[in-house]
Amino acid sequence: MFWRRKSDNSPTNRQHAQGLLTSLYVMATMVEARDPYTGGHLWRVSQYCRLVAEKLGLPTDEVARISLGGFLHDLGKVGVPDEILRKPGRLTDQEYDLIKTHPEVGARLLAGHPLAELVMSAVLQHHEMPNGRGYPQGLSGTQLPLEARIVGVCDAFDAMTSHRPYRAGMPLAKALAIIEGEQGNQFDTEAAQALVALARSGQLDSIRGHSDDGIPLQECPMCGPTILIRRDQQPGELTCCRNCGAEAEIVEQQGRLVIEPTGRQASQSALAPQADLALIDSLLTIVVEHLRLPTKS
Repeated sequence: MFWRRKSDNSPTNRQHAQGLLTSLYVMATMVEARDPYTGGHLWRVSQYCRLVAEKLGLPTDEVARISLGGFLHDLGKVGVPDEILRKPGRLTDQEYDLIKTHPEVGARLLAGHPLAELVMSAVLQHHEMPNGRGYPQGLSGTQLPLEARIVGVCDAFDAMTSHRPYRAGMPLAKALAIIEGEQGNQFDTEAAQALVALARSGQLDSIRGHSDDGIPLQECPMCGPTILIRRDQQPGELTCCRNCGAEAEIVEQQGRLVIEPTGRQASQSALAPQADLALIDSLLTIVVEHLRLPTKS
């Protein structure tokens, strides 16, 4: 085992780990930027995972690791063609089979990375189920690592409560009823109960429907997909829909940043995917502080 306790973290080791973590966060955000309908999904899942792990009483280093896994779980979607990610209707069986390859693609993408051990289970096994009917390995029960079980229920909750091109997001009560009904089957019982309790107490309200702390998720008024506002952006700056190319201006209304269409098409440079470095920096500060960091030995 090559992990040291937090008290052994030297500034040099911390800086080395921060660079490695940054590379993972950037990869994840660039993959997510390809899909105009899932903006903020990785941040939301990561935050849900953090709160569920805390609710379960896990140590701070485990909470940080599971939160990191929640942000990186969809790395493998880099291997899914744009026409499937962006498809406005339901997927065919063949297209769904291709989507189902993303955990294994993500695991191959991580192979050889110095920090792969931290998040491999979350990436490879977040679609496994306690009843053994998940994929890609058909694991069941206690064969599933805790981090995969937590990421699995948090990922599903966000998918159910978020809008997709073929359906509106579910009401909170319906999503929670589904999760409760699938305890022990599709979802781990302890993780599901923790998430449901958090949601019913209102502790997930500042995350659901948001893409960052205090930043509500925006939708393109022209075609419907999400438009993200970064935490480092200010009123008067421009953003755009990466699905239809519509340009929008960031404005402040009632103390919150929202978008207003300009009626123009965005430039090609504006449409190019980009990593949200301000968001990544904020996540790194928390994760690096609490993770057991790798040594060079």
